[in-house]
Amino acid sequence: MRLFLSSRFAAGLAVALVGHLGVPIAFAQVADPPATYKSSAPKRIPGRYIVVFKDHVTDTDSEADKVIRGRGGVRHLTFSHGLKGFVATLSDAALAGVRNEPNVDYVEQDQVATINATENLPPGGWGLDRIDQVDRPLDSLYQYSSTGKGVNAFIIDTGIRASHQDFAGRVLPGYSAIADANGTNDCNGHGTHVAGTVGGTTWGVAKGVKLIPVRVLDCSGSGAYSGVIAGIDWVANSPLRPAVANLSLGGGASAALDAAIAGAVSKGVNVVVAAGNNNADACNYSPSRAPSAITVGATTSSDTRASYSNYGSCLDIFAPGSSILSAWNTSDVATNTISGTSMASPHVAGVVALVLEAKPTASPSAVTSFLTTSASLNKLSSIGTNSPNRLVYSLAAGTPQEPLNKVVAVKSIAGKTASSYFGWTASVTVTIRDVNTGANVSNAMVKGSFSTGGSVSCTTSSVGSCSLASGTINRKSLSTTLSITDVSGTGMTYDASQNSATQIVISKP
Repeated sequence: MRLFLSSRFAAGLAVALVGHLGVPIAFAQVADPPATYKSSAPKRIPGRYIVVFKDHVTDTDSEADKVIRGRGGVRHLTFSHGLKGFVATLSDAALAGVRNEPNVDYVEQDQVATINATENLPPGGWGLDRIDQVDRPLDSLYQYSSTGKGVNAFIIDTGIRASHQDFAGRVLPGYSAIADANGTNDCNGHGTHVAGTVGGTTWGVAKGVKLIPVRVLDCSGSGAYSGVIAGIDWVANSPLRPAVANLSLGGGASAALDAAIAGAVSKGVNVVVAAGNNNADACNYSPSRAPSAITVGATTSSDTRASYSNYGSCLDIFAPGSSILSAWNTSDVATNTISGTSMASPHVAGVVALVLEAKPTASPSAVTSFLTTSASLNKLSSIGTNSPNRLVYSLAAGTPQEPLNKVVAVKSIAGKTASSYFGWTASVTVTIRDVNTGANVSNAMVKGSFSTGGSVSCTTSSVGSCSLASGTINRKSLSTTLSITDVSGTGMTYDASQNSATQIVISKP
């Protein structure tokens, strides 16, 4: 597997990394002149509203009591001078009723007021400068209204130098899949750089996030897919939520790695991955092709796709990736400027942390939808065939909204056979899951077809499973294939791209 970066040491230097298939893959090396960096946007308070009366109201206190009486709202403050109105916590139903009161002029959602935390940036921070504004020219500032406080960021990489001053004691104990004496300490530099972009106090997008090292690559930047999967599994089992995980690594296509990511997402982890540095279709690599991950391509400071960045329909969004300055592992004050989709992905992971601070309960699918719909559109050039022209934006207003229907997919398929006098039969047990929560789903109608003939259906029980049975299969047929054709139910939307499997081949007993 390969780290998606370009080295500081020399443009054109190639470092070969070997994945679990034993295939060496070289780093893509680039050089792009650094630029500069900016902070404040609405942070809305869920369920809390400012109710403003019409000018003719004189007794705001008694009018406020009248307006919320019987609606279950909780009044907090009353205004009578500069503004006539009050502040209350209201349910959606209560809000609708208050809006229709004849003496109410308008209602707006309450929001957090903060100082405008602005930082003047030296060269190298252009990535932060770019993501907080839709249009150019850049203003050499990074503006932010939140810091990702309360959010946990898992850095699945080469480890983190926890003592680095840019992390200000926010690195928590983590996990290592590497059998050496380093534990989660970073002996390469890449993981520290990624962590610095996600949540460093100087170069980070989310400056208050907790950082958890998940070391799956060794000092040379190499590791086995099995180790990466072990790291993802540890993250999925961790109780730390809300959470985002960043994987700035990759290699050949792997169904197992893709499935591990899907499993973590089903446990509420937002997974962000680098698109890869092959200047090729990201759909041919893992984890960039994983449908449940947020896949990120890299841009340069001139708003073009970086020459090394993968592209295609498997990308969700782009972010700055060339000549990115961040923390480094050689000392507690070290920095380094490097390039790659490895540097783009943590920009997006940091924005995810900001979104999760605003709405910690948001599901991964809702967060992904929010990121893509709030991105800066059509600002990039030379994006590559079938790539989305979206650049991540860090100051989007609002919060993720959950879909009205639960998104469902196939969790597992298991088959068995039995002999009969006239031939043999096959039976397939299918389990359906909620993509957002990972919970098994009952009352889902599963439809399928056997290749030896016959359409079948069943409805999942309270444990989320049901069985599809073939008719008698001629003993001359050595196997049959069951393909899932549809899953449906009240309040459900079937997303076949999230299936762990869509068909199974069953051999004759």
